[in-house]
Order: sequence, then structure tokens, then C-alpha cells
Amino acid sequence: MNSKTKKLKMYNSLTKRIEELEPIKDSLFRIYSCGPTIYNFAHIGNLRYFIFVDVLRKTLKHFGYKVKHVMNLTDVDDKTIKSSQEKGIPLRKFTDIYAKYFFEDLKSLNIEPVEFYPRATETINEMIPFIEKIIENGHAYVKNGNVYFDISTFKDYGMLANLDLSNLKENAQGRLDDEYDKDDPRDFALWKAHVPEDGDVFWESPWGKGRPGWHIECSVMSSKYLTDVFKDGKLNPELFETIDIHTGAVDLIFPHHTNEIAQTESVVNKPFVKYWIHCEHLFVDGKKMSKSLGNFYTLRDLIKKGYSPRAFRYVCVSSHYKQQLNFTLKTLDAAENTIKRLDNFVFILNVIKNRSKEKSVREELVEKIEEFKQAFDEFLSEDLDTPKAVAKMFEFINYVNKIKDLTSGEADLILDTLKYFDSVLSIFEFNIKEEPLPQDIMQLILEREEARKNKNWELADKIREQLKEQGIELADTPLGTVWRKIR
Repeated sequence: MNSKTKKLKMYNSLTKRIEELEPIKDSLFRIYSCGPTIYNFAHIGNLRYFIFVDVLRKTLKHFGYKVKHVMNLTDVDDKTIKSSQEKGIPLRKFTDIYAKYFFEDLKSLNIEPVEFYPRATETINEMIPFIEKIIENGHAYVKNGNVYFDISTFKDYGMLANLDLSNLKENAQGRLDDEYDKDDPRDFALWKAHVPEDGDVFWESPWGKGRPGWHIECSVMSSKYLTDVFKDGKLNPELFETIDIHTGAVDLIFPHHTNEIAQTESVVNKPFVKYWIHCEHLFVDGKKMSKSLGNFYTLRDLIKKGYSPRAFRYVCVSSHYKQQLNFTLKTLDAAENTIKRLDNFVFILNVIKNRSKEKSVREELVEKIEEFKQAFDEFLSEDLDTPKAVAKMFEFINYVNKIKDLTSGEADLILDTLKYFDSVLSIFEFNIKEEPLPQDIMQLILEREEARKNKNWELADKIREQLKEQGIELADTPLGTVWRKIR
């Protein structure tokens, strides 16, 4: 274990308690995160989850750990097939379009790329022997070209979701029983036989033409990229090592993650995942998002309304991942104003850093910064409490705003501290600098400076507003008036 690593405690959905996360091997956390189904734009509820995953990843790295992280792209299922056929576009070409949009959204939200983004369609060759092994071990059966997992053979089925199997609703998987003639309506599909609605989307298998079920995709992709189970291109169950962390939204606990556990452990005969971590839902105006209610938003919708992606990220990191987030445009307005204030703070620090020739740093500031950093990290370590961590960051900013006559060295140190916080939060823009202005604008700034010297506050305010209308924002500092372009 790296001596610099700090412990992170999080709620484990499997054990139903907060636990101190310990990597299974050295200081490396192997993480699998359920990714998007790439058939449409991700909505802001999806994006809240992806921001949570990013904060978790960055916190582990911030605390000194290494990560090996996989996020799948579901590019074959009922939705992708149906949508691609409705648009008359081949499945791969169709899903490529929305994969591109997905990665654009991640970049806009300052979400760091993970190490692997496997596609389900590129892992079919590994899924088939995995399913064969489940059948061989007596946990699945074949009917009419379909392969079903027999949940009665897995004694711990439903433990993650606290399921009472006697009350488990029939047809939970969304397809009618008589369509596939399952032995038990609660069983779920590992492989689906080709039907006319699938068109030209199918793969050859020992059970005939068909395609994988959704759940098996994640079991195989996580095993392939995070363990040696497919070493040398063959299925080697004995080489499987329990994965450290698996993340998802709470709606995936059942059936998806419940089924992942059953089918994976039926092959490898050891625990699939050590820590299951789930993010709560996002609601809009207190209701579930729905196009019919007019409260359905993508990131692009928010950008069209004039909001920045950073403002939405700020809304997300200001709420706890285990709490339902009620999103409103009013909340986003407040976040947008907060982001602008943060930008102004950084801008002024950059000006002081560049204008002041004094490099000295007061010892009291150094000590205070260490206190703020430790408190920030402590909040993160307690079940990723980003709301309290953000509050501590603002407490630091308020402390700095009371310091008179900052030196260049102090401004530089404060900026480094903000970057320390931002290594997890990712809400700042640090490349904000003064720009050369036209002579007529500079003349107005000089006139305002003269008005302030003469205590002609009315004229000074009038010039400030005039400049703002022209896209120039002013800030008065101990080193004089500074400016930045705001459009």
C-alpha cells in the first residue's frame, strides 16, 4: 500500500453499510461502471451518474491510488436495434453516431476518460463460451434457440436487492412468457434467438442465430478487461479475481446487477465484486423526467438555453450521490452565477500573480491552506461527501477574500490550492487572463479610475455599466482595476 494513500469510506450496496475501501491488490482499484446504451443522447439523469463516477475515480487518484477503469458501451439490445431500423441505418453506423455524442458530453463536463470503453458487439466471442460454461455448470437451459438462466439454481439470487423471490413479479424482464416458453417466468435471458424484428442483427452460436442478453454483456466485459479470465483467448474461470468496485445508478440494482452477480459467480465460483456503489436518481421539478411533461433535458438542451456544462456539473457535485437530486432551472441559474463568481476570483488571482513583484508568502496563509486541504479531504473520505467538500472550498475562498495586499507568491499558492480542490470537483477554469483592449475602452477605464479617485461614485458606476454592455467586466483590486471580456 502506498504510504501516501488516504482511506475512502463508502456505502456498499451489497453489505448495506459504509465500509473502508481496501483494494484487493496493492494500491490499484479495478472499477467497472455501467455505461450508456448508445441509441440516443444521454439525458441529464444519466449525466449525473457519469459525473458521480468521475468524482469517485478522481477522488481515488487524489488519495494516491491507481485505477484501472472500464465503462461499457451497450450497442446491441432492443432499443439500439429498433432505433437503428426506424432510421434505416446499419446498427454499427447508428451507434457510432451516439457514441460520438456521448464522448462529446463527457468532455464538455470535464469527465476524465477511463482506461477502456468496450462495446458489447466486440465481445460476442467471449460471451458465447461464458454462456456455455453457465449451462455446463447447471445454471441455465436452452429453449427454442434461447438460453435462460435458472434463478432457482443460484442460492444467493437477489441478495443485492434484498429480494423476496416469492413476491418477485412475473415477466420482470419485459418480454411475455409465452413468447419464449421459459421454465419459470422469473428466469432471464442469456442469449436471445433471432426474431424477424431483429433484421440483420445476429451472430452465430451453438444455439442458432441470435444475440446476447443485456446482463451477460456486462459480466463478460468486466471479466475480460479487469481479470485474466480470458487469458490467451480462452475462458479460464480459475483465473478470475474479484473486482474491487462496480458502480451504477440505483435502478440497476435489480434486475441488472442482481443478474450480473448470479451469472458471473455461476462461472467463476467466487465473489464477483467486493464493493457495489450506486448513485441516486435525478428528478426535474420534483418529477421523473418525461418528454410528455416537458421536463426532459439533455446537456445540449441546457447549452441552447445559455447554460454552461460547468454549471450543471456544479449542481451535481453540490449534492450527495446517495441523495435524490431535484433539478430545476432556478437551481441551474444559481449555479451559473456561482461559476461566474469563481471565474472572477481566479481572474483576479491571475492578475495579482502577474502584476505584483512581491514573491513572499505569509506563514499563516501556508498553515491555513493545509488546514483547508485536510478538511476538504476528510469530507471526501466520508462517503464522498462532496456538498461539505464544496462548502469547505467556499470557506477557503471567503478567507482569502479577507486578506489584504496579496503578493504574487500568495496568489500563486492560492491558485494551486484551488487546483488541488479541482482535481476532484473539476468546476474551475484557470486559463482566465487579461486581454489587450481597444484604446477607446482603455480610455473609459482610465476615466472611471479618475472618477473613483475623486469619489464620483455615480460616474464610476455609470462607466462600469457602459463597459459591461460592451462585454467588459471590471473588478477593483488593491493592485488597481482589472478587466476581462465576458462575451
